Amino acid sequence: MIFRSRITNILFYLPFLLIAYPLQAASFFSQIAAAPPSGVSPLHHQLLQLAPGATPEALRLAAQALNCADPYAERLAVIDYSLPSTEPRMWVFDLQQHTLLFEELVSHGKGSGDAVANAFSNTPDSHQSSIGLFRTMNSYYGRNGYSLRLDGLEPEVNDLAFERAIVIHGADYVSDDFIAQTGRLGRSHGCPAVREAVTYPLIDSLKENQYVFAYYPDEEWLATSQVINCPNALSLAHR
Repeated sequence: MIFRSRITNILFYLPFLLIAYPLQAASFFSQIAAAPPSGVSPLHHQLLQLAPGATPEALRLAAQALNCADPYAERLAVIDYSLPSTEPRMWVFDLQQHTLLFEELVSHGKGSGDAVANAFSNTPDSHQSSIGLFRTMNSYYGRNGYSLRLDGLEPEVNDLAFERAIVIHGADYVSDDFIAQTGRLGRSHGCPAVREAVTYPLIDSLKENQYVFAYYPDEEWLATSQVINCPNALSLAHR
């Protein structure tokens, strides 16, 4: 009688076990797939998953710079100036919610190049874009409408961004129509300008102590950047 009761119990629970074990196995294997490969930081892996179309090296260095400056940051924008202005080359990540908020066109300065940027500086009135890591400041209304101030965190690379009024703002020359007419985006005085339609939500997602990382494979910067090579982790977070 006891034996028959045990058989009955097994037969009763068997369908539930057949459902539960595959689900547990699927969860286990999905966790393995989500784990960073050897030598890849969790943040870099997260960025790669959210923006598979971005340049992997730009995301790797962005993760490295942010891990140095502020590993607990909530939001990060990555701009890849190695791509032509006709392609989306700005990604905004919500690192806490693990989501990609924006994938956008973004302009470069008229002193940096035509359709492709190849010259960058920290010099006032150069009309060139700057690369490196920035911390965002407050939003405001200026001559370019709703804008976001940037604080450059890299000495002699972008630390004059505030003085140069390098800000994120919307512009009518950042559009697919402008590309169709000219073969490139319009160019700024060095600001990373975005489409007017996304100006408000994009700026609001990044304002006040979030981060922007602008990438270009400049050999001198790659060799000397304090946030990429990080001699003193977290020192920049408390400037």
